[in-house]
Amino acid sequence: MKRALITGISGQDGSYLAELLLSKGYEVHGLIRRASTFNTGRIDHLFQDPHVPDARLHLHYGDLCNSEQLTNIVYNVRPDEIYNLGAQSHVKVSFDMPEYTGDVTGLGTTRLLEAIRRSGIATRFYQASSSELYGDAPAPQNELTGFRPRSPYGAAKLYSYWMTANYREGYGIWACNGILFNHESPRRGPTFVTRKITMGVANILAGRQHKLYLGNLDARRDWGYAPDYVEAMWRMLQQDRPDDYVIGTGEVRTVKEFVEAAFGHVGLDWREHVAIDPRYYRPTEVEYLLADASKAKRALGWAPTVTFRELVKIMVDHDVQAVRGESRVPSALTGKPVASLAA
Repeated sequence: MKRALITGISGQDGSYLAELLLSKGYEVHGLIRRASTFNTGRIDHLFQDPHVPDARLHLHYGDLCNSEQLTNIVYNVRPDEIYNLGAQSHVKVSFDMPEYTGDVTGLGTTRLLEAIRRSGIATRFYQASSSELYGDAPAPQNELTGFRPRSPYGAAKLYSYWMTANYREGYGIWACNGILFNHESPRRGPTFVTRKITMGVANILAGRQHKLYLGNLDARRDWGYAPDYVEAMWRMLQQDRPDDYVIGTGEVRTVKEFVEAAFGHVGLDWREHVAIDPRYYRPTEVEYLLADASKAKRALGWAPTVTFRELVKIMVDHDVQAVRGESRVPSALTGKPVASLAA
C-alpha cells in the first residue's frame, strides 16, 4: 500500500486529492494547522464514510512555518509521495499580508524540501505551482514561457518553483512542479471570485441578498474543474522521471462571462444584480491567463473532462441546494451521498 502526505489537505485541492488517493488504495496522511477552531469541513465526510477504514486516513498537526515539525512528520510517516498544496493562496490577501505569504507560500516549500533532504527518505514530491507565475507574460503560456509574477503570491510561488527545481537538480530529489491554471469547484473558498459569484447567485435567488459586488470583470482566465486537476497531480508522480507540467483547459473566459453564465443558469439578469466596487481591484492586475497544456496531454495522457458551462452549472446548483439546506457530498469510493459538505 502506498503512503502519501498532503499539506493543505483541508483545502479544495487537498480534499479532492485525498478522495482520489483513498479510492486508489493509498494510506493518506494530511497536515493541518492547530487552531482555535477546526477547519476540516471539506474532509469530515471521509471520516464518516464506511468505505474509508480509519487506518488509511490520518491527520497530523503541523505548520509550513515550522521546520522541526515538518522534518519529524516526514521522517515518521515516511511517505512514498508528498503533495505540497498548503499555502496562503489568495492573491488579493497577499497584497495585504506579503511577508506572511512569502513565509508560508515561499519558504514553507523550502522547509518541506529540507525535511525530505535531511530525513534521507526516498519519496516523490509534488509542488503546487500556479498560473500566477506568468503574470502579464504573453498568452498562451506553457512550460517555456518566461515568468512575470504580478503579486506577492505569484512571487512566493516563483520562489517555490525554483527551489523545487534546485533540489531536484542539486540533491537528486524526485520533485516536480505542477503549474495549474485556475480550477474551481463547490469546495472553492467563498472569498475567491468564482465561488463568490455562485454563492451570490444562490443568495439572490433565495431573496437573502440583493447585490453582488465585484471588481475587474474584464480579467480573462482559463477555468477548469478541480477534480480533473488533482488527477493530473497524481499522474505527474507516476512518471519515470520528474518534470514540470502546465495544466489547463486551453480555453479562456472573462469574469463577466462567468457572471453571465451563473446568473443565466437560474434565469436571472446579472445586470440587475451586479455592481462594481473598486476595493476589489488589485494594485497590479493580471489580465490574461491561457494555458497551453499540450505537454501534459502528450506525456501524462491528461485532458479536462468538464467544460466551462458544466463547471458553472455544478457550482451554481450546489450553492442553490446549500442555501435550501439540501447539499450532499458523495462518498470518495462509491459516489453515493454520505453527508453534508461544508464549503
